[in-house]
Amino acid sequence: MADTAQIIRDADGKPAFAVLPYDEYERLLDAADEAAAGRAYDVYEATSPETFPDDVAGRLISGEAAMRVFREYRGLTQKQLAEAAGINQVYVSQIESGARSGSVDVMKRIADALRVDLDAIV
Repeated sequence: MADTAQIIRDADGKPAFAVLPYDEYERLLDAADEAAAGRAYDVYEATSPETFPDDVAGRLISGEAAMRVFREYRGLTQKQLAEAAGINQVYVSQIESGARSGSVDVMKRIADALRVDLDAIV
């Protein structure tokens, strides 16, 4: 690799250009593309929102209570969710059934316990 490059120097004798075989140039472009793709994937992994299976999306689209859908997806009972959110299980049941609406504070605690954004359950 280093043996195949021709270095062209400027008037002061400092390296100004490197001339290399076209195959080596293409190999370097491919390596740079691969490195950029790897960095882009790392950024995506670090910043992308969680995705959910089709059945979860289907239940939400059909109008099922989002809080129930996410609770069941996380494998939690109403009691476990209530404990995680610091509220009563009956309150969770009432919110899920639509008999009662939760305050912003309560809904935020529930969203945090379910590890979803607040707007996903309201």
